[in-house]
Amino acid sequence: MRAIWVAGLWSLCGVWSALDAQSDVQAQGAVVVKLFNGRDLTGWKAYLADPNVKIDDVWRVENGILICKGEPLGYIYTEKDYKNYLLRVEWRWAPDKRPGNSGVLLRVHGDHKIWPRSVEAQLMHMNAGDFWLIDGAPLQTDPAYVDKNAERHRWRKKSAERPAPEWNRYDILVYNDKIVLMVNGEVVNEGTGAEVIAGKIALQSEGGEIHFRTVELIPLD
Repeated sequence: MRAIWVAGLWSLCGVWSALDAQSDVQAQGAVVVKLFNGRDLTGWKAYLADPNVKIDDVWRVENGILICKGEPLGYIYTEKDYKNYLLRVEWRWAPDKRPGNSGVLLRVHGDHKIWPRSVEAQLMHMNAGDFWLIDGAPLQTDPAYVDKNAERHRWRKKSAERPAPEWNRYDILVYNDKIVLMVNGEVVNEGTGAEVIAGKIALQSEGGEIHFRTVELIPLD
């Protein structure tokens, strides 16, 4: 039986822990919401820069894997809003193509556009763990890791991404005003002062074919 993500523990002192186990989710008191069901895009909507392009021309599901072509620019977003949660995303770059760019957008709200107000957990090849603060979204991070050429870009403190086309895993904590990014089990970035607001979760189409096999969360509200 495959390992099941069963819980995330957030202590009062701000320590993050994500646990994998071979046991039943309910026994741990955690409810896992599968945002991607492995079959289709039920529960998702799309925004594309080119309104003449259909979602099926960009996003498709094959053998349980969600595949994004990467063109045109745009994103799929959850129909539901989420405020506090542990999010798990597993991704890889297409095995037979050059790696590119993408991202996980957190607490998306406001108008749909390229790009909507949100905090981006970067997925650009070999840059996973960076933050991008989009359309004025606030987040305070270590000043030593603020990109001086683009202050809305916040560098990761370490790299834990595996080389393409291996699978990688994001574990993302969004809790009140704090956001913590883990890549393949290592904390690589964190910030405070985020907007405490319910919003969509989005996956970007941004110039490279990217595959997702897990998109799921544990609500913490």
